[in-house]
Amino acid sequence: MSEKKIGILGAGSWATALVKIFSNNASHLNWWIRKKDTIDYIKKYKRNPNYLSDIEIPLDKITLYSGLKEILAHSDILIVVVPSAFMSEAFAGLKKEDFKGKKVFSAVKGTLPDKKLMVTQYFHQHFDVPVSSMGMIAGPCHAEEVAMEKLSYLTVGSSDSKEARWLANMLSCRYIKAGISNDLQGMEYTAALKNIYAIASGMCHSLGYGDNFQAVLVANAIQEIERFIGQVHPLNRDTNNSAYLGDLLVTAYSQFSRNRTLGSMVGKGYSVKYAQLEMNMVAEGYYAVKTIYSINQKFKVEMPICDAVYRILYEKMSPMVEIRLLSEKLA
Repeated sequence: MSEKKIGILGAGSWATALVKIFSNNASHLNWWIRKKDTIDYIKKYKRNPNYLSDIEIPLDKITLYSGLKEILAHSDILIVVVPSAFMSEAFAGLKKEDFKGKKVFSAVKGTLPDKKLMVTQYFHQHFDVPVSSMGMIAGPCHAEEVAMEKLSYLTVGSSDSKEARWLANMLSCRYIKAGISNDLQGMEYTAALKNIYAIASGMCHSLGYGDNFQAVLVANAIQEIERFIGQVHPLNRDTNNSAYLGDLLVTAYSQFSRNRTLGSMVGKGYSVKYAQLEMNMVAEGYYAVKTIYSINQKFKVEMPICDAVYRILYEKMSPMVEIRLLSEKLA
C-alpha cells in the first residue's frame, strides 16, 4: 500500500497544511489547485501566496495539477479539501468513471448547502463511491498551528480499518499524532456541527457573555451533538473523545476559528454578507446550519443552540434577543 499515490484536492489553508504533513512520509504527492496563477507562484517561490505562506512547499516531492480529471487519473487516494459550498461547482464536470477504484477521504468540515448533503453522501450518491472506500480526517487541529509545528492530533474515520491505519501512519510525524475510528458518519456530522456552535460562541462573546456562560454553552453543545448523531447514525461511541469534544472545544475557543470570528462579527451587528467579505475566508458553519436544520426536520432532535443560530443567520432575528432566549433554555 505504500506505493499508493495521494492526491490533495484544494488550495486553502488545510490543503497547504496537509501537503506539509504528508510530505514528511510520502515519497510523492499530487496537488490540485484550480487557479493557474497560484500554481505558477508556487513553482517560482515555493509558497502558497494566499494561505499559510510561511510553509515552504517541497516541490521535489509534489506534482501540481490544474485539471481535476488529470489528478484523479494519477492518484489512488483522494484527500478532498475543497470548501463544501463550492464543491458541486468544482466537481460538476466529473463522471462516475473518474472515481472508479479511488479511495476518497474528506477533510472538509461542512455540508453541501445546495444539495443538503454531507460530503461523503455527495460522493456516494453522485459518483457511486462505495461507503467502504471513503473516510474522514478530523481534528482537533487548526492549520495555522500545523504551520508552526505545534503538537496536534488527528483522527481518521473509516469502515476500512486497514486503510484508515495506513493513512494515519502517513499523517503521523513529530508534531502530528494520528489515530483511527470506525465512526465515519458521526465524525463527519460532528465536524459540521462544531462549526455551528463556534458561531454561537463568537456571538455570545461579542454580546458580552463571559467565560462562565461560554462553558455552559459548550457543555450543552456537546449534548446536542450526542443527541443528533445518536439519532441520525446510532453507534456505540464516546463523544468525549478528541474527534468530538476536542474538535468542538478548539473551534469554539481558538483565535484561529473562522466560525467563531463570523459569529463575533454578526453579534456586533455586521451582516453575514459583510462579515464574509471582511474575513475573505469560508466559514463552513454558515452553510452547515441550514443543512443540519433541514435534516433535523425529519429527526426532531432537541437542538436549541443550532436552532438559534439558524434563526439569526437565515431569518435575520436579533442576536441579542435570540441568545437571551437561548440562555433560558440551557442548564
